[in-house]
Amino acid sequence: MDETFEMLGQSSSLSPWAGPYVTDMLGKGAALANTPYQAYQGPLTAGASGLQQQAFSGLANLTMPTNVMTSYTPGSFTTEGTAQQYMSPYLQASLDPQLNAARRQAEIERVNMASRLGKAGAFGGGRQAIMESELSGALQRNLADITGRGYQTAYEQAANQFNTEEARRQAAAAQAQQYGLQALGAQMGAGATQRDIEQQGISADIAQFEQERDDPFKKVQYQQSLLQGLPISTQSYQYAEPSAFGSAMGGAGDILTLLSQLFGNK
Repeated sequence: MDETFEMLGQSSSLSPWAGPYVTDMLGKGAALANTPYQAYQGPLTAGASGLQQQAFSGLANLTMPTNVMTSYTPGSFTTEGTAQQYMSPYLQASLDPQLNAARRQAEIERVNMASRLGKAGAFGGGRQAIMESELSGALQRNLADITGRGYQTAYEQAANQFNTEEARRQAAAAQAQQYGLQALGAQMGAGATQRDIEQQGISADIAQFEQERDDPFKKVQYQQSLLQGLPISTQSYQYAEPSAFGSAMGGAGDILTLLSQLFGNK
C-alpha cells in the first residue's frame, strides 16, 4: 500500500520594497541604543534664594526666652517693708509746712483769746485755762488729721505705684512669652521651608538615579519597538514525502534513463 505524507507550513520574510529602508533604520536604531547614558550635569533644583538665606540666618539667631524672662510671680503690697519702699521719702518734709501752719494758726488764736479775756478782766482765770485747753486739744486733733491724711495719701499713692509696676511686670512677661511663641512659630515655618527645599533636591536626585538606572531597559524597549509594524510578506509551502514504492520506482527510472543514454550513444 502506497503511503504519502504531506506537510504544510508558512514562512515570513521582509517585503522586498522595504528592505533597504528597514535595514538602514535598524542600523541607526542599534547605534542609538548603544549610545552611553548622558547625565544632566546642571542643578536639579533651584534651591533657596538669597532673601530666604538671609531670613533663615536671622531666624536662627533669634534668642529663645528663658524661664526668668517669661515667668511672672505676683508681689504683695502688704508684705513687710513693701509699702514703705513705695512711699515717698519726702513725706515728712511735705507734712512739716502744714503742721507748722496749724501751730501758727493755733498760736494766733491763743493770743487773740488772751486779748479778749484781758479786756474782759478774765485773763488768768479758770475760764482762760479751759479755753486754752480746748484750743490745745483742737490743735492736736488738727495736727493728727494733717498727719493722718498725709500718710493715707502717701499710702494710696504707693499702692497705685505698686500696682502700676506689677502691671508692667505682668505685661513684660506676657510680651516675652508672646515673643517666644512667635519666634518658635517663625522658626517652625522657616524649618518647614528648608525641609521642602531639601526634599526637592532629594526627589530630583532620586528621579535622576531612576532615569539612569532604567536607561538600558528603555533602550531595549526602543530596539524592540523598531521591529513592530514592519512590512512582512507571508508565503505558504507544501511538501509531500514520497512512499517507499514511489522511491523505488523513481530509482529504477533513473537507472533506465542512464542505460538508455549509454547505449544510445553507441
